[in-house]
Amino acid sequence: MLQSVMAERGLVVAPHHLAAQAGLGVLREGGNAIEAMVAAAAAISVVYPHMNGLGGDGFWLIDQPGGEEPQAIVAVGAAAAEADPALYGSQGLQSVPTRGPLAANTVAGTVAGWQAALEISRAWGGRLPLERLLADAIHHAEHGFPATESQVRNTLEKRDELTDVPGWAAHFLDQDRTPEVGQRFAQPALGATLKRLATAGLDDFYRGETARATAAELERLGSPVRAADLAGQRALVTRPLSVELGCGRVYNAPPPSQGLASLIILGVFDRLGCTEAEGFDHIHGLVEATKEAFTVRDREVTDPADMAADPHDFLQDGALDAMAGRIDRRLARAWPAGAGPGDTVWLGAVDGAGRVVSFIHSIYWEFGSGLCLADIGVQWQNRGSSFSLDPARQNFLRPGRLPFHTNNPALARLRDGRVMAYGAMGGDGQPQSQAAVFSRYAMLGEALQQAITRPRWVLGRTWGAERTNLRLEARFPPALCDALRAAGHDVEPVGDFDEIMGHAGAAVRHPSGLLEGASDPRCDGAAAAF
Repeated sequence: MLQSVMAERGLVVAPHHLAAQAGLGVLREGGNAIEAMVAAAAAISVVYPHMNGLGGDGFWLIDQPGGEEPQAIVAVGAAAAEADPALYGSQGLQSVPTRGPLAANTVAGTVAGWQAALEISRAWGGRLPLERLLADAIHHAEHGFPATESQVRNTLEKRDELTDVPGWAAHFLDQDRTPEVGQRFAQPALGATLKRLATAGLDDFYRGETARATAAELERLGSPVRAADLAGQRALVTRPLSVELGCGRVYNAPPPSQGLASLIILGVFDRLGCTEAEGFDHIHGLVEATKEAFTVRDREVTDPADMAADPHDFLQDGALDAMAGRIDRRLARAWPAGAGPGDTVWLGAVDGAGRVVSFIHSIYWEFGSGLCLADIGVQWQNRGSSFSLDPARQNFLRPGRLPFHTNNPALARLRDGRVMAYGAMGGDGQPQSQAAVFSRYAMLGEALQQAITRPRWVLGRTWGAERTNLRLEARFPPALCDALRAAGHDVEPVGDFDEIMGHAGAAVRHPSGLLEGASDPRCDGAAAAF
């Protein structure tokens, strides 16, 4: 079995090893956890292009020793001023498309999140220049990197629906051929954009030369996003949501993220009294807690400006007690459909001073909208395809509205002094993989790498799949699967290490100063430390 990586001076976990190494290089040169994360985030935007990129959104949780509580950064782009139901109605559409120019209807927020995080870094004394932080990303974009099996497989699976989207084939195919695993994959236009940002500053993405080129190409290709929309983008630095558990306090991102659902799952499960990992009580309890959490999420979570309820109310003892009380310890509750698929990357970093970062960003579905801007080498997200054109729906489209987000980074301060950053990709699977990893490690005492490597499950729709049943990796004992079926769960076995379970990762700072990291064997990642 894989073992956790341990060190004392610095640690970065990422779902692609080149991104982990990019962050580690910054730590070796005296950079802090935020600077390392910007380097890793920029690198993974290049080397895992089907999962994320500069054209997406992001969330941060940032913790430092002695701080009152972690800080959250919400780097989410709003719907464009011209993105309203009338626009889609004029095209004869009853819903927002999932691909193409009209799916690219929100601003990309993640670069604004890098800006906001680096402001916090400067308050810590961070001084590494942007040119250094983006150096690895620029190199991989200009000179290329070996295409991963994940990129190649997703290219094959999605090319039929994306080939006609402007720019996609030119960007992701090699003269109409899918790249082979290990084939060098370069993105020179993206490299040029990163170089420009390195010298002009990240603000150029929204209010400079890059922004002007972006807006012009988006308009030419048929997206409703304009220069004024880009110019108005700012990331929000705010307080995270949190819940108190028996083992400590856990934090996650506020709406429009589904971080509330992640916390409800743990808060409800904590009340069920499970003491043993991997058995029926563990899996059944977390699955039933997930149903309670998703019911609240689907009813309540949207742009926080439009929420009628305070999300903190659902994390109070009375609310969690009531949800736990509705769970039948032997029988499964009927399950409605969830929120939908999504691709994402989670990364974590810890520096020698004990500062911890949990970061996640995404272009929503694999390859996002598919719209690739040739002038800047950036593919645009389709996060706004989650908007509804029905005014009676929770996530109704209106200009300036923030879209609902499956993205949610997690962080915990445990009672024994450990600080844990953890997360996963995978739409509805994100909070479930988080719950599996956290409950195994922090609540039930499993080793960190084991908590990630062990078989996982997912209920509902997730990255790369449309089904809404309960899928379990085939490594679970047949007797457990039979017990879950007998309890009323619609169980479907999948692969031993199936990518639909998402790419989980975790980074832990122990009170002794030991740093520990673990990455998911289901991805191309690494925990890199020194």
